[in-house]
Amino acid sequence: MGLTLREARPDDHEAVAAFTRETWPDREFDDYLPDVYPDWVEGEDRYTPLVEVDGDVAGIAQCVVLSEDEAWCQGMRVDPEHRGEGVARELTGALFEWARERGALVARNMVFAWNAPSLGLSRTVGFDPTTEFRWAQPAPDAGAEPDLAVTDDPNAAWRAWTASDARGRLEGLALDLEESWALSELTRADLRRAADETSVLAVCDDGLRAVSYRVRDYEREGEEGAERWAVYGVGAWNDLPAARALLAAVARDAAAIDADRTRVLIPETPRFVSDVAALRTRVSEEPDFVLSADLTADRTRR
Repeated sequence: MGLTLREARPDDHEAVAAFTRETWPDREFDDYLPDVYPDWVEGEDRYTPLVEVDGDVAGIAQCVVLSEDEAWCQGMRVDPEHRGEGVARELTGALFEWARERGALVARNMVFAWNAPSLGLSRTVGFDPTTEFRWAQPAPDAGAEPDLAVTDDPNAAWRAWTASDARGRLEGLALDLEESWALSELTRADLRRAADETSVLAVCDDGLRAVSYRVRDYEREGEEGAERWAVYGVGAWNDLPAARALLAAVARDAAAIDADRTRVLIPETPRFVSDVAALRTRVSEEPDFVLSADLTADRTRR
C-alpha cells in the first residue's frame, strides 16, 4: 500500500476522532485526542505528521521542542485497520527528522506500563528504556502542617534536587513547565520560574531533605462534576519524615488554589512508593515508562 505523509490539519478532526475514540476499550478512561483536537495541532515548536493510506487517515503523532536539545514525542495513534503496514515507523521517522533539524539531540516519549504493544513499538523504532514513575496523590488540606521546616527558596530546592536519589532514578527528568504530561531535564532556571509563577517547596530542616514544585492546575470532569487538579513536577525526599513534611506542604499548597485533587510525580522504586503508602497517601496503581531516542545515532535516521 502507498503511504502518504503530510502535516495534520484542523479539518482532519473527524477522521482522527473516528479511530481514536476507542483507543483503549478495556480501560476506564478515554483517549484525549478527540477532545483536544484540533487545538492540539496548533501552536509553535510542534509538528504533527499524519499518514494516509490510499487517501484514508491511518495514523497521527506529534513532536514538541522542550529545550535547546530535547524533544518530546506524543499522541502516536494508528488506525487498527492499518496496523502492521509501517505507519508508525513512517511517523516516528518524520518526528525524529523534524526534531533533529531543530537541534534536538534526544527525543523522549511516555508509555503506560500496561501498554505492551506500544512499548514494543517504541523499542522497535529507536527508543531505549530510561526511567519509570508513579503518581502520589495527597488530598488537598488547608490545615496540613508540615512537622519540618519548608522554604520556597528555589536555590534550596535546586540543591535538594541535585543531592537526591530521585534525580538519579529519574535520569534528571521531571514534569515540563510548558508541555502537559511531558518530562524534561529539570534545571535551576525551571525552579526559579516555578517560584515566580506557581510554587516551590523544599524541606530544609537539619539539611535539605525534600523538594517539589507545582507545574500547573486544570479542571477536569469527574464522577461528581468538574474537579480542579494541582500537578507537581516531582516529589523527591531522602527519608520518611521528609516525605511526610513534603506531602503535607503539597496538600496545603494545593488547598490554597482550591484544588480538589493532586498528582505528584515520584520515582517508581520500592522505597519511594512504599514511603507514600506508609504515610497512608494514595498512589497510582501502575507506573508509566519513559523512553529516549538518541537522535545522533544512525538507527534513528530515516
